[in-house]
Amino acid sequence: MKNGKVSLGLIGAGRAGMIHARNFRAAVPNAALTAVADPCKENVQAALQELEIEKGYEDYRELLKDEEIDAVIIVTPTKYHCEIAVEAARAGKHILCEKPMAMTVEECEIMEEAAARYHVKLQVAFMRRFDSAFMEARSVVDAGDIGDVVMVRSNTRGPSIPKPWMYDISKSNGPLAEVNSHDIDTLRWFTGSEFKTVYAMGGNYRCPDARAEFPDFYDNVILSAGFENGMQGMIDGAQGVLYGYDARVEILGTRGCIFLGKTQERPITVCRSDMHRYESFTNSWKFLFKDAYLEEDMDFVDCILTDREPKVTGHDGKMAVKVVNAGNLSITSGKIITL
Repeated sequence: MKNGKVSLGLIGAGRAGMIHARNFRAAVPNAALTAVADPCKENVQAALQELEIEKGYEDYRELLKDEEIDAVIIVTPTKYHCEIAVEAARAGKHILCEKPMAMTVEECEIMEEAAARYHVKLQVAFMRRFDSAFMEARSVVDAGDIGDVVMVRSNTRGPSIPKPWMYDISKSNGPLAEVNSHDIDTLRWFTGSEFKTVYAMGGNYRCPDARAEFPDFYDNVILSAGFENGMQGMIDGAQGVLYGYDARVEILGTRGCIFLGKTQERPITVCRSDMHRYESFTNSWKFLFKDAYLEEDMDFVDCILTDREPKVTGHDGKMAVKVVNAGNLSITSGKIITL
């Protein structure tokens, strides 16, 4: 590290990757984004121009050879996470890995083992844990203000139609991974317990082009869960809902309930002469959790500089993947799965 700053390289310059890149480039103290890698040449060039940096690669292995880089942010399709993380650890780079952590529990364990062997930090990007409202809700739960937690319900619904590569569940792990990983982690966080049983149902309601070649694909999913400590959980996820980006949580206790999640990007309601009320619905996770992404990135750098464990670990990522795999098995088998 030069001058007490952590030098970072971005691997994957898509939408989520560039959110992290902008934070580390301009808003995270003691951080310097110095390089970017992406197999798409156009993405690399666009990132270099916007971020005003000089080091760009189409092969992430070239970025890992840069001895000045202390840490990497992995924001690639999930199936590449394990391979990249292991090579990054071997190169001595700390790792911030976007969710889902990997495709299988076994891959997650390989990543954990590599990070431990090469003494690097491994943080999984569940940014909702850094959202101010989620953090306040956790404090309320811990204080016992709603009594004992009984049930946690979380939903994430996205407006856009899935990209074609997501149709193959064997390559994407489906919406439970791509959409609902955050919800799974939210349930673990607020119950303070691990999933014990899951039962899930999925269906393809909005993607007719996928039905013939990918009959197992689902764009709508409901998952119910039992936890080791006796609490209950529910998740619903959807893609292509069109009406907006919808992420909300309810935490039901024995003496009250907490409601989390805002649906308006701008707090304005318009009432017109046609006797209807109009509100703008949030259209993107990029805006809804903008501050949470920044807090997450700041915490990653801080855990490197202070040599402490990340607040969201590889274990947290692994347990979410475990639930994703169990949920997909439940969908195809029609059975309750015991973890």
